[in-house]
Amino acid sequence: MASERPISLFDDDDQEIEPDGVDVVKRNVAYYFHPDVGHFHYGQLHPMKPQRLVVCNDLVVSYEMAKYMTIVESPKLEAEDIAVFHSQDYVNFLQTVTPKLALTMPDEVLRKFNIGEDCPLFAGIWDYCTLYSGGSVEGARRLNHGMNDTVINWPGGLHHAKRSEASGFCYVNDIVLGILELLKYHKRVLYIDIDIHHGDGVQEAFNNSDRVMTVSFHRFGNYFPGSGSIMDKGVGPGKYFAINVPLMAAIRDEPYVKLFESIISSVDENFNPEAIVLQCGSDSLCEDRLGQFALSFNGHARAVKYVKSLGKPLMVLGGGGYTLRNVARCWALETGVILGLRMGDEIPGTSLYSHYFTPRLLRPNLLPKMADANSAAYLQSIEQETLECLRMIRGAPSVQMQNIVGIRLDEIEQIEENERESQSTIEREVYKVSEKMEEECIVQERSKSPAAAFPPGQDPRRIGQYWGYEGSELAPPRSRSDIIEEEKYEDQDRRKNLNIPGIP
Repeated sequence: MASERPISLFDDDDQEIEPDGVDVVKRNVAYYFHPDVGHFHYGQLHPMKPQRLVVCNDLVVSYEMAKYMTIVESPKLEAEDIAVFHSQDYVNFLQTVTPKLALTMPDEVLRKFNIGEDCPLFAGIWDYCTLYSGGSVEGARRLNHGMNDTVINWPGGLHHAKRSEASGFCYVNDIVLGILELLKYHKRVLYIDIDIHHGDGVQEAFNNSDRVMTVSFHRFGNYFPGSGSIMDKGVGPGKYFAINVPLMAAIRDEPYVKLFESIISSVDENFNPEAIVLQCGSDSLCEDRLGQFALSFNGHARAVKYVKSLGKPLMVLGGGGYTLRNVARCWALETGVILGLRMGDEIPGTSLYSHYFTPRLLRPNLLPKMADANSAAYLQSIEQETLECLRMIRGAPSVQMQNIVGIRLDEIEQIEENERESQSTIEREVYKVSEKMEEECIVQERSKSPAAAFPPGQDPRRIGQYWGYEGSELAPPRSRSDIIEEEKYEDQDRRKNLNIPGIP
């Protein structure tokens, strides 16, 4: 499939990076990094690779961007900092567990905290959690006190973690911790998520709050975590303050950017946030190992650039991303975008990993594997429903509530009628398109040959919620989750039948 014309990224007022030795104007940006954060290891065959953070930081340094911002070594959080959101028993578990100790634990304990194939235990897990979360919490404090206009913490952005359990490769939800810190000084905080997966952990944490609006652009349908319907709008006082933009596979730059800018512009107008948190999961890029979107580097970075243009205190975080070279490229490029720099496309030879990039370009062309499943009519219906939802919260929440609380009975009845109509048209259309896409995807037949032996937690066929990627073929994740669960329990039964002491 031929590559499409790339959309523009740099503006006329973006500056070229000055050569070494020339004085530059330092931006009011803090960049968090710790040399140890990329040294942790989920497992040889696990798709999450913290090493991507080291490669990204190397590109940032090689492009000489460090001199344009304040570099801060990420602090480690204490247990009480993490317990601000997470339950105490879960915090105690993370703080004390080791892979060796886990071998002596009952299965019920590990299941309680959702520890398994997707979220394995590995050496140093507590240090890893405290490091990637430290930049998000301290970064929020910098914004609170006006020390910086923008903070960047690429190791953060782990948006799936729940209050009492791990989920989707995420253990501690640094985003929720950072937002809770921002709420100490800001009446309204906007959270935007451009990861391909729904930001379920963050929405769940603030689902009944009118002080935090969550906006998630994500792949919808038979795809992890399976949530994020357009009709999921929050509850109680948080009704209409959860915005979900469910998209189908292989969306391209132009429709994505158009939809993104339209919705975020309306969010800014109606919600009027005092601070913004932007999660930049790069698994929404084309050619991601687990992703199914078709965004270019320019398309992904354009979303970041637009949010920056709103001129609000901004915290920028990482997130998903499983093609390591492209994760590093993406976040290095977006560091430059935040700094207002025009970066050369050839990766500098000073990079320790320059030989690792083929081609040696910052923004190589990425080729979609499938046709765009998002029709113009579908995207228009998503946009229309979302803008209608945003008009319901016009007037600053927690400051002026009369537009919601003081609404007349006949207006309430009209709203409920509109919701029922939307439910019957838009959500039906969402599931119809989703089912069609899943039917067109390639699903491998279950192998009849004996299973290959893999170390515990490293069988790629049993990364349960993300299963389905095989070589160059792209099968729908979770499309065989029932078979995987069946195999898991069959394996447990075989182990029990052996009746040998010491075998879990």
